[in-house]
Amino acid sequence: MFELFQSEKNQKHYFNLKAKNGQVILSSQGYSDISGAKNGIESVKTNAADDSKFERKTAKNGQFHFNLKAANGQIIGSSEMYTSEAGMENGIASVKKNAPGADTKEK
Repeated sequence: MFELFQSEKNQKHYFNLKAKNGQVILSSQGYSDISGAKNGIESVKTNAADDSKFERKTAKNGQFHFNLKAANGQIIGSSEMYTSEAGMENGIASVKKNAPGADTKEK
């Protein structure tokens, strides 16, 4: 499920993609208006099936994370940090599985 919300700190709109267990598997950048955030969700749904759109990264501390990029190369979502590469790959698989048909809930 996509959870769409507005930050009280900066008034920007964000979304999180959550797995069935409630864990956040992908988080967005901040959008100035809600329509931008909704377009971001649609972009995640469109691009999640394409493995080449996932940018796998290793942080300086040795942990793993990934970004999902749109066709234009812009990052549309980022993962949490994972302690193992296998954990990161499971996160990517979860985005591929959950994003395309996910509903959106506004908070």
